[in-house]
Formats: sequence, structure tokens, C-alpha cells
Amino acid sequence: MNRPLSTYLVTQGDRSRGRETAAVVRAAIAGGVDAVQLREKHASAHDRYEVGRELRSITSEAGVPLLVNDRVDLAVALDADGVHLGDDDLPVATAREQLGADAIIGRSVSSAAAARRAEAAGADYLGVGAVFDTQTKDTREKESEIGVETVAAVADAVSVPIVGIGGITTENAERVAAAGADGVAVVTAITEADDPAAATRSLRDAVENGHEVTAR
Repeated sequence: MNRPLSTYLVTQGDRSRGRETAAVVRAAIAGGVDAVQLREKHASAHDRYEVGRELRSITSEAGVPLLVNDRVDLAVALDADGVHLGDDDLPVATAREQLGADAIIGRSVSSAAAARRAEAAGADYLGVGAVFDTQTKDTREKESEIGVETVAAVADAVSVPIVGIGGITTENAERVAAAGADGVAVVTAITEADDPAAATRSLRDAVENGHEVTAR
């Protein structure tokens, strides 16, 4: 994947303080977000599709990739840039067959061994987590609060970009980047912020600071 992934927004309308997902995405784009993932786990497939159509228009105009959580069929229907897959979803190779060589395919991992398998299968980037405690996703015990040490181990194990996810805030994003993550993926750090654009900029600054620490 040739694009930067410093800040990556995962949408969730029921965590957006009553604001429409499209409004949050517009603000995050104004703040410099690098990618948007359509998640909306608690919405019906129909509602996700309708939200996705609006986000596809917004992200296309801004030149920001739109990825779809889990659903390869929805990614096809929306002409999205790609999909993000977990353990219970289609294999990476199968998704590639459906979406084509140019699609961006991400994979969730929680260990260096899983990261190596995902890279070998053709994943373009990896979401590593849950790094810290998170309230936005139910995670298995072995995938919960894996810490920045695991982020560092994954960064050492693979050559594709990795983003830390799970409990990421402006206060801890620097630690995640300093451990070797290319960036951070967040839900509430942007969706629940008073000013999503400013929150996105703060996350970008934190990631940049973490990379500067690593470079020293």
C-alpha cells in the first residue's frame, strides 16, 4: 500500500453524539484523515449501504480511500476502495478474487504470527489490536489489551503498513507510533470529539511525534 495511514477513521453512528456519520467524515477529512472505514455495526445492511453511498461521494471527491468493514459484497456495491477483514470474515485471497488486484485489503491481527500469515496471504495493511481497553468492539481475551509491545513485535515481523487500533486516544497515540505503527485507527477519539477535525489533527501530530521518537 503506497498511501500513508497516519490517521484512520472507523465510523460508528451510535458513537457520534447524535451527529450524522457523513458530517463526522467531512470533519475528519478537513482534519487530514488518511482513510475512512465504513463500519456502522449496529445498522442494517440497507442503512449501511445508504450511509456508504454518501461516504463514497464524500471520500471520492476528497481523494481519501473508503474501506468497508467485513462485507466484501457491500464494498463491491459501493465501488469502495477496499475492505477490512477479521477472523470471521472471508479469507484475504478470496476477497482479492472478488475485488481485484487494485483493491486495498486490510486484515485484523493480534500477534506477530498472525501478521506474518496475513501478509503472506496478500493483505495490504494490518490493523493491530486491541492495543488498549476498548468499548467499541467485543474482543476475545487473547485479542484484548495486547499492548505496545505486541505492536512492536508485529512491526518487526512484517513489511506492510500497520495501524494500531483499540482504545487509541490523542494521549496514547504517540506511544503506539513510537512502537513501530505507521498510524492509528480510531472510532470515538474522532466520532465523540467536540471538534472531529481538530481531534484528527491532534492524532496526526501525536503519530508524527511518535515517529520522531523512533527516528532518534
